[in-house]
Amino acid sequence: MALSSNRDVFITCALTGSGDTTGRSDKVPVTPEQIADAAIEAAKAGAAIAHIHVRDPQSGSPSRNPDLYRQVVELIRRSGVDVVLNLTAGMGGDLTIGSVEQPLPFDAQGTDLAGATERLVHIAELLPEICTLDCGTMNFGEGDYVMTNTPSMLCEMARQIQQLGVRPEIEVFDTGHLVLAKWLKDQGLIDDPVVVQLCMGIAWGAPDDISTFNSLVQNLPEEWIFSAFSIGRNQMPYVALAAAAGGNIRVGLEDNIWLEKGILASNGDLVEKAAAIATLMGYNLLTPNQVRSKLNLQKRWG
Repeated sequence: MALSSNRDVFITCALTGSGDTTGRSDKVPVTPEQIADAAIEAAKAGAAIAHIHVRDPQSGSPSRNPDLYRQVVELIRRSGVDVVLNLTAGMGGDLTIGSVEQPLPFDAQGTDLAGATERLVHIAELLPEICTLDCGTMNFGEGDYVMTNTPSMLCEMARQIQQLGVRPEIEVFDTGHLVLAKWLKDQGLIDDPVVVQLCMGIAWGAPDDISTFNSLVQNLPEEWIFSAFSIGRNQMPYVALAAAAGGNIRVGLEDNIWLEKGILASNGDLVEKAAAIATLMGYNLLTPNQVRSKLNLQKRWG
């Protein structure tokens, strides 16, 4: 892998995610106030983009309640702290089949399948600058849960996101997802610049070894803008690897709860550490406004 000549990078902080991390760290934000505070903390530490999921304030379980998104977004916007908002649109594609001997009916507790318009209600209402588009279907965990995103569903979601004037961030969890992203672009459903997140090291997806990562990077169209991350203890090595490959950086408690062995991190801690690594390597950290210019984003507030 040749080192990129690009010296300008931005940091995305993935604040909370939808995984079962709240029981392992009390620093994972749950309530709208906690998630908004985490975004503000991350921005002050050097993150240009906040990637936002919401959780049920009582149970901590993942949610797609538009009111929770509204509360988070309004709190951030009223704070006066500038950060690019990136709301997930990945919820509503959750499929959990029944037992291995009786796969039907689907498990009602773990299944949440919604139509394209319903999955984008909070995007249409709040108009963030970026929202994610999970570009494929894959197994998650060791049980019966499948992240479900069919080509027809992705086409319709991409079409609606395009009409809203929101920039999709294409989430690529495996090599075939990149092929699907190129196909969506060929259908005229994704505008330039195309923004991609390479999601490495997640079980049953693309492993985070350097050869797999390099293969994905080499197959990206030259004009596409990408970030990359890995999970767990490889989060920080990927800060350096993504930047060196010409990409941008993602850290945050969605992907890793540890600052170092035995020490739980906050989102601000992880951003500070990533910013220090990038700066020591000679990279310039882009501000939110510089990211808006680079990605041709439409800011509708502030």
